[in-house]
Amino acid sequence: MAQSAARQVAEHGTQIYFYNNIRTNQVVYSLTRTLNNNASLAQIPFLGKKTVPAGLRKDLWHPLCLIEFPHPSQGLLAYRRLREFRRLHETSYPISLVTRTDGPHAGKQLLPKKNRGKVLMDQKANSIADLAAVLALQKEGWTEEHVRTRQRQIARVEMQKARGKKTWLRKRPQGPPDMGVEGVRVRWTNLLDAEFAENWPEEVVHDGLTRHRYTAALPIVEEEDGIIGEKEKGEVVPVAMLEEGRRAALEARA
Repeated sequence: MAQSAARQVAEHGTQIYFYNNIRTNQVVYSLTRTLNNNASLAQIPFLGKKTVPAGLRKDLWHPLCLIEFPHPSQGLLAYRRLREFRRLHETSYPISLVTRTDGPHAGKQLLPKKNRGKVLMDQKANSIADLAAVLALQKEGWTEEHVRTRQRQIARVEMQKARGKKTWLRKRPQGPPDMGVEGVRVRWTNLLDAEFAENWPEEVVHDGLTRHRYTAALPIVEEEDGIIGEKEKGEVVPVAMLEEGRRAALEARA
């Protein structure tokens, strides 16, 4: 148990899961394979009556994609930026987005409140475009000014500790997180969804994503002996074996 908990802490941030509401096209981000009800509902803004559900229904929220990062710091930075971009979409959208486009009041009158809520809830295309933009930013890396600022912060804290003074920082600031997109893999339940973004960094690998009933598939790992499979409870199950089991289950249902 202790080793399993330590492994989960060490790998926290290496995967980001996108879940999509198949009715409203709302999207929530998760650092875990299963959605946390409270954490996910906190990402959904109130846009009118019945725009925020009391709870997440598993039959409505389906996995959209899974992003795998080689280092946890890369994933945590991408997750933070995705949440920031989402907030901009919710608060800084163009007025033309919620303006009538037909009828005698086209371009002059806002849509009814219910219709405005439906338009603003549809964040599927925005979320995918945001993901491509976030990966492009990580490919560029930190600017020299940001690196110098972080180094000055670290030096200031170390100086205060050496003098025995208290600092408002609870811990020593870390250096800039790992950047770049080498080794980043995006796995899609529908590969055509990647076309919502205009451009993707060339280093990013796109692949398919299977579903385990209501949740996304487990992360795929490659062992030293060449076995490629999904990692579950510390063991690697070969992909071929998984596909055979799923095919047999579908035939049994039929």
